[in-house]
Amino acid sequence: MTTSLARNRNYTLLWGGQAVAEVGFSASMIAFPLLVLAVTGSPAASGLVLAADAGAQLVAGLPAGALVDRWDRRRIMLACEAAQAFALAGLVVAVWADAVSIPHLVAVAVVLGVCRALFEPAEDACLPRLVPDSQLATAVAMNTARSSLGQMSGTALGGVLFAVARWLPFLLDLVTHVVAFVTLLFLRVPPVERVVSRPHILKSIGEGLRWVWGRPEIRVTAGCAVVLNLFFTAFYLVVIVLAQGRGASSGEIGVMAAMLGVGGVLGALVAPRLHRRLGPHKSIAAVFWVLCLLTPLSLVVQSAYLLGALFAVMTFLAPTANTTIGTHQLLLTPDELRGRMSGVMAVVVGSAGALGPLVGGVLTELLSARTAVLVCAVGIFLITVFVTVSPTLRGYAVAPVKEEQG
Repeated sequence: MTTSLARNRNYTLLWGGQAVAEVGFSASMIAFPLLVLAVTGSPAASGLVLAADAGAQLVAGLPAGALVDRWDRRRIMLACEAAQAFALAGLVVAVWADAVSIPHLVAVAVVLGVCRALFEPAEDACLPRLVPDSQLATAVAMNTARSSLGQMSGTALGGVLFAVARWLPFLLDLVTHVVAFVTLLFLRVPPVERVVSRPHILKSIGEGLRWVWGRPEIRVTAGCAVVLNLFFTAFYLVVIVLAQGRGASSGEIGVMAAMLGVGGVLGALVAPRLHRRLGPHKSIAAVFWVLCLLTPLSLVVQSAYLLGALFAVMTFLAPTANTTIGTHQLLLTPDELRGRMSGVMAVVVGSAGALGPLVGGVLTELLSARTAVLVCAVGIFLITVFVTVSPTLRGYAVAPVKEEQG
């Protein structure tokens, strides 16, 4: 008889520790630009710090995936939590002593970004060792819910704590990483027998890239996710500009943005059930069609709060698609390649998320906000049609057969 996830000691340790860490991370991410603005008054400097974090994660993504497949994954996660705690401790002291500088903030942001680039594929690669295949979809969905909950609560808490004292959000992040480190000390990852080759790091990265490219289901879903993320993140920025043009206050826009997280949390709670009921292709196609049909509605919806509700509906089915894709990829990928597969996917999808706001900004500079929405809607429509008719996605396997390397 299979033990429920709630009684799975190792999974609950990992999930609980990272749920706490997600709150601290989100608190820091909202506090970083606020701190830079308070110290320098420069929005450009705020963007530099956030770009350093995102850029470090992207640059380190491919090497990190290769290292995860070479090193002990639990030790990697422990080292990442320890490194983040030390970096944040130095930042807390500097902010408390009013001695913080932009280079220091950039350095801390880089450490956090590199640690996430290592931690996420290490956790992904461990997950199939911690839960049985029959519960992997539920575990993936619960991890999605964990991220959404952490983002919602951490962002709100970070703003409140920053108003009390500038160093408090970073202290919270420090404490949460210490808690996560302690929980990982008690984590036991079942061993797996495998031959670990240690070719040159570039060759190892190349093996991972070739493996991902050689699997049509992974290649096609990654391409579709890139296009959708690109247009949706561009659309998100355009809608903020559109709402501002209609006279929405910053508070209303904040609530509107928070509804993305609400939709993600609610969607993650029902994702395992929808994943089983809809089947693979419908689970993936549904989120594309919802975005395709709802994107043009932003042109007629006037209230910022209603736009927020629209965002919540748009993101409701995303966890189901992510659960289907993530579960399939982990089951398909051999253990010795899971770190590299996760690293490649993080870089590919993360690059689209980073470019999306840039595309949205260019569109709003060159076109009216309404026309920019239509451009995004057309892009989403075209990729939705492709997803609907793609033979590769229509034949998406429910339970893929694991392949051996080579």
